[in-house]
This record gives sequence, C-alpha cells and structure tokens, in this order.
Amino acid sequence: MAQQWRGHSRHRRRAACTADRGFVNGASAQSYGRELAAFLKGLSEAGYVDGENVVVEYRWADGQNDRLPGILAELIHKQVAVIAATSTPAALAAKAATTTIPIVLEMGGDPVQLGLVASLDHPGGNVTGVTQLAVGLSPKRLQLLHELLPRVRIMAFLVHPDDPFIAESQSREVRSAARDLGLELHVLNASSVSDLHAVFAKLIEIRAGGLVVGGSVFFANHSEQLAALAVQHAVPAIYASRPFAAAGG
Repeated sequence: MAQQWRGHSRHRRRAACTADRGFVNGASAQSYGRELAAFLKGLSEAGYVDGENVVVEYRWADGQNDRLPGILAELIHKQVAVIAATSTPAALAAKAATTTIPIVLEMGGDPVQLGLVASLDHPGGNVTGVTQLAVGLSPKRLQLLHELLPRVRIMAFLVHPDDPFIAESQSREVRSAARDLGLELHVLNASSVSDLHAVFAKLIEIRAGGLVVGGSVFFANHSEQLAALAVQHAVPAIYASRPFAAAGG
C-alpha cells in the first residue's frame, strides 16, 4: 500500500505550500505522544517541516467517535490536500466523508475486511496507508495469558462497543481461540470510565482469573485507569500496547 502512495508523492510535494494537511485521530494528543513524534519525524525526513513548508491541521476526537464526522467535515471545508487518518475509527469516518481527497490511514484493523480498500496490493479509490492487523493479535494475547496462567479456566475479554467493526471481529476471533484452549470466556463491554469500574466488579463476580483488553482508542485514552484497576483488584491482564504496562498494568 505504501508503494502506491509513493507513486503520487511528486504531485503532493508541489502542493506542500499551497494547501493544509489534515491529521485526524480518534484518541487524544496526550495518549498519542510517541506516535505523533514519529509522525513529525517522518515528515521531516521527507522534507516537510510543520509550520514552514507545510501546515498540518490536527484534530483529536478524545475517544468520542461521534465527533469524527464533524471533524472531517471541517477539514474538507478547509480543502486540505490530504488527510492522515490514524486509528480505525478515524479511517472509517474519513472514508465515509470524502471520495476525492487522498486519505492515508494508519490503523490496527483489516482495511479490506472493513471496506476501506479493495485489496492490500491494489487499494484503489482515494485510500492507502499501513495497518498492523492488530485485531488478529487478540487471540494470541489470550494464548499467552493462558500459558502464564495454565490453571485458570475462566477468562474475560474487554471490548469497546462503540467500535462495532473492531469489537465484533475481535470478539469472534477470541471466542474461537478460547474454545480451542478449552477456556470459558466472558466478553465484557466498556464505553465510559464508570463502565471500567463495573467491569472489574463483574470480573470478581464471575471469578475470572485473567483479562485480555482489546484494542480500542478509548482504552488507550484510559490506560492509567485500566492499569490501576487491574492492580487494585489483582487481576492479571494483557494489553494491546506498551503504555498500559508502563502505567503499572
């Protein structure tokens, strides 16, 4: 996918000083500090310096996905030359918002399965980018947790229901993995901070011996709360990214 975008890079460079770029993310700037630093470093290596020969309009949904359509509409009104849609919710919202402005996505889901591109080799349309296919890693995390806790027979998987495409695919794959491992799996939902507290109360109720936290912008925004709750309730947990462990989870 990256190769196709490079094929258009010469035209984009000529436009660098004539139009803004849009950067959209479903999370908050605070939770994406490392990724944002890498984004700016990549721009610099490609000859772009924000505020000098290119202007980047940053927009953050702060975990509220319902804000994304309005954010995209604002950027389209500004006639940005390209939209960098980082995170699956942002990519889906960008795809729905425009078929003409180039979209470069960075996400953890499968862009083909989500209908964002026709294929990885030939994405077509106005969307290209990169994906870590992180959705498929949730079953592996369950397996790793099971290997660490071989006597535990009851596990839980936490998803964010406001990301339906991600939640459904992750839940389906993790349920299948749990059956293969002979585990009893409970899929729990959380879309607010109060839900997180309720989830850990539920874990105690069902006597779950481990928790797999699914990939979600909301969970990334609340990594510290999730880590603190896991420690408070002494629930072994495995997460999608480093910040959770760094926060003590």
